[in-house]
Formats: sequence, structure tokens, C-alpha cells
Amino acid sequence: MSNYSTSHSSNSDDHPQSFWTKYVWSQDHKVIAIQYSLTAIFMGLIALVLSWLMRLQLGFPGQFEFIDVNTYYQAMTLHGMIMVVYLLTALFLGGFGNYLIPLMVGARDMVFPFLNMLSYWFYLLASLILIASFFVTGGPTGAGWTLYPPQAIMPGTPGTDWGIVLMLVSLAVFIVAATMGGLNYVTTVLQARTEGMTLLRMPLTVWGIFTASIMALLAFPALLVSAIMMLFDKLLGSSFFMPAVISMGQQTDYGGGSPILFQHLFWFFGHPEVYIVALPAFGIVSDLISIHARKNIFGYKMMVWAILGIAALSFIVWAHHMYVSGMNPYFGFFFATTTLVIAVPTAIKVYNWLFTLWRGDIHLNLPMLFALAFMSSFVIGGLTGLFLGNVVVDIPLSDTYFVIAHFHMVMGVSPILVIFGGIYHWYPKVTGKMLNEPLGHLHFWITFLGTYAIYFPMHYLGILGMPRRYYAYDDYSFIPESAQSLNAFITIAALIVGAAQLVFIFNLFWSYLKGKQATGNPWQATSLEWQTPDTPPKHGNWGSAVPVVYRWAYDFSVPGCDEDYIPQNSPPNNQPPNNQPSDMQPPNANEAADPSSANDLRSDSDEA
Repeated sequence: MSNYSTSHSSNSDDHPQSFWTKYVWSQDHKVIAIQYSLTAIFMGLIALVLSWLMRLQLGFPGQFEFIDVNTYYQAMTLHGMIMVVYLLTALFLGGFGNYLIPLMVGARDMVFPFLNMLSYWFYLLASLILIASFFVTGGPTGAGWTLYPPQAIMPGTPGTDWGIVLMLVSLAVFIVAATMGGLNYVTTVLQARTEGMTLLRMPLTVWGIFTASIMALLAFPALLVSAIMMLFDKLLGSSFFMPAVISMGQQTDYGGGSPILFQHLFWFFGHPEVYIVALPAFGIVSDLISIHARKNIFGYKMMVWAILGIAALSFIVWAHHMYVSGMNPYFGFFFATTTLVIAVPTAIKVYNWLFTLWRGDIHLNLPMLFALAFMSSFVIGGLTGLFLGNVVVDIPLSDTYFVIAHFHMVMGVSPILVIFGGIYHWYPKVTGKMLNEPLGHLHFWITFLGTYAIYFPMHYLGILGMPRRYYAYDDYSFIPESAQSLNAFITIAALIVGAAQLVFIFNLFWSYLKGKQATGNPWQATSLEWQTPDTPPKHGNWGSAVPVVYRWAYDFSVPGCDEDYIPQNSPPNNQPPNNQPSDMQPPNANEAADPSSANDLRSDSDEA
């Protein structure tokens, strides 16, 4: 660990001096985090409207003339890509990661502030390029969010002129942004932790974002090269992914390419991407449960190892998305096995959350409600994933609404519930105001119950054999009429849940202007972000001196203490022994009182 966190005084000359340097071209990690978050939420609202278009067609087919076949497939494609990449990835890493990592590890800022600023502007540029595809000839691509060749770049698919080009260019720019951000997050965690903040004293939120950032640095290059290679196929006539093919009755110039190669590259990125989103969510949920149950996290070390195990295993399960692509059965057996194995560390995390809640002083405030809702949706979505991980079961269910239901419960509903919980939890630190509780409860109950009303019936539709990605379901004898009634019900539920998100957006801005003033630590949490001298934290975060850490982040309800929590920067003098594992105990009181103990803290951190 370097001296970065202590060598930058709060009175340094790099403070922003004008509106532009403070709020636009800002290098402050907190401002950049807010920029990331607001942009990602805006992109998410676009994806929400696109999902409404799809549901209106499915629930009430043929009733809306402005939703034709091309519009439907374009909406489907951009909805999926925006939600997975431009909302979830950007918000967890760029939003939560940017804001929380320096504060939680006791740093003044990211190690590379200028690079951090560039990462946001590249992300914004990627988003604008994607939005521009709505306004070009032919509109955005309608190839499906997985962009499978050859149909993605051939006539007959919507947006094969400029739409697919802008999509691929946008993805390439986004990956540049994610790489700049990921390098910053990883380096800051490794090099800028404050005195005493060993790796095994970091909150699990930091562990989740840190590990996901490493995964992104390893997984995103596969998507980058596949996007560039497909651009070459489209614009230069190369044949990386394009086999010899006849299009519109004419033999094309393509030949020798492999569409399956693209699938391997895409899913080598795509399945780690699931955990690039999930691991920050796991970390945030761990902290929310511990703080709002007033109890130390159960099995901290095991939770850390589970995060690392999930990250490693996520790179050897990708081909379970490709069981119907003609895979050798032995490979199918291997990927089915690894898919089941990765459920083990995931289950460990779920059990540890339950044990943390057991006999805790549970406060059912909004962050805790969203954390509990996440546990419910994630477990149910994960169980359906065990079905799809089995080759024999997956093949008949592949490309049905069962897959849609599973994927949205795990990758859609669950992380978004965590995002809401995290925003309700850290909003007081970001703004100095509390979000409105009645509006928050209205938002929570409509969202939580509504998502079950949407996705539970889809499992039944999938078992019926109802295929996904179809514009209309007329004259399919194996689909009963009741399926259409169920689709109408799902559409109504989706419209209501979508409208509830507008309540959340209103709450964000109304509370910022007229909300109740928040104290510096309204949740009585122990981690460092709640110990800043100012709320919201000022530039440099810590005033004249960065904090010194003496304990882990989960000292709640320690027997013999006056308060039910002990902050990480609270010296051990006159405090009873904490209830953390023995190898994470703070230095004793005499060492803490001795100025020379700083060297011991430094070496302890370096060893971790």
C-alpha cells in the first residue's frame, strides 16, 4: 500500500475553482459518480419505454399501428443491451464504485482522477452514439441484444445499414471507458487504502466492486475484439464470422467465417458480465443486511472467498448458453458441471445472509426491505437457473419464455432491487437529505410485488413452449388461448411497475430540494464513508487528515459497549474486545496510543 491517501492534502491546488471544473469537467470521484449514475438512470428510462413497446404488442397484438415488426425487434435489441451494459454495469461500477471505493478505503480520491474523468466522458459518448442510432436511416439494429451473425449484418434484419455499425462502435467506446474506470478502481483499492485498512478489513461492497472490476478488465476484451471483427465483416467485407451464404437469392462474397466463433467470444464476455453486475450487488446487500440488522456479517472470510470463487468459475461456464449450437456432448457435460459448481459459492453467500439476519435487531427500513426483496428474487431466479444449466432440461426450454423469466429474475429484477436499496441507503451521504419514506414504501411494494406478477407467469408460458423473440403468436396450435390472456395481464403489470419508477425519480429530486436534513451517520454504520467530517463530503473527503483504521467494518452489537456499533476509525482504548475473527483484531490499546504503531499498521496492510 502506498502513501497516496496520506500524501494529498485537502488544501492542495487541484481543488475545482469554477462551475465547469467542479460540476462538468470534474475530477472529483463523487461528482463523477453522480454523473455516471444520472446518465445510467436516463439510459435505463429509455430501456423502460422500449420494454413498454414490446409488452404492448405482446399483450394487445395489432392494436398499436406504430409498433410494427421492425420497431418490435429494434426495441427488444436496445432494451436488452442498454439494461445489461449501459445501465447495470455503468451504475454499479461507475456510480457506486466511483463514489464508495475512495470513501470506504479512506482515500482522498481515485489514484488517477483525470483518467476517471475521461472514463465518464467516454461512457457518455458511447451512450450518445447508441442513442444516435434511433435517428439514422433504417433505425437501430434489430438483431437481438446478442447481435448474432450472420443475420445481424445482412439485409432483412432491421438496422443493417447504420444501426448495427453504431451499436458496435458504441460498444467499443464503452469498453474503453470501462477499462479506464476498472484500472482506476483496482489500483485505488490496492494502492490508496488508508493506515490500518488491510484487505480483510474492507467492507464487502468494496470487495464486490474490486473483484468485478478485475473481471471486467479480463472479459470486456472478448466483446471488444468481436465488435471490431464484426465491423470489419460489415464494412470491409472480411469473413471472421460470415460463412458462405446466399442473401436475397444472390451469392455473397463472404466465405469461411464462423458464426459459432462469435457466440464463443460473446458469451466468454457475457457470462462473466452476469457476475460483473452480481458481485457488486452481493457486496452491497451484505453491507445493507449487516447494518440494518445491527449484527456483524456472518462468515466474513468465507464471503470474501465466495466472491473470488464465483469470479474464477464465471470464466468457465459460458458455453451453457450454447447447448443448442451443436456442441460436443462431452463439452456439454463439462459446462453443465461447472454451472452447477458455481452455485455452491453463491449458495454460501445466501446462507451467510440468512445467518446474519438470524436473531438480529432487524430494522425494516427501505434499504433493508430492498435487500430482503433481492434475496427472494435472486434465490428464485437462481433455482430456475439450475434447470437451465442441465443440458437435457435446457434444450426443450431454450428460447422460450422460461429463459426470459429466469434471466430477468437474476439479471434484471435482482440487481435493480439492490440499486434501489443502495440509493436509499447512501442518498443521505450523497445529498445530506433523507428520501421521503411514504413515497419510498409505495415505490418498493409496487416494484416488488409487480415484478413477481410479471415474471412468475412467464415460467408457465415457457413450459407451454411459448417461444421468445416472436412479434406475434397467431395460429400456433400448441399455444392455448389462455396464454394470450396471461400476456395481457403481464403487460398491465409491466406498465404499472414502470410507472412506479417515476415515483422513485420524483422522490430523488423532490427530496434533494425539500427533503428532511440527514445527520452525518443516520444508519449508525461503522464503515469509513459515514465517518467523514462533512456530509456531503467535501473535495478531498477527510479534511486535514485521513482516518486510521483499527478494526473491521462489522462491529455491531458488541457486548459491553454503550453503543450498538463501533466505527472502523474508533481507537481500541477503553473499548471491550470486538467480535471479529482473531486474525482481524485491531492493535492493542498501547500500540494504538504509540505513534510508532503507524509502521505496524502499514506493514499489516502490506501483508494483506
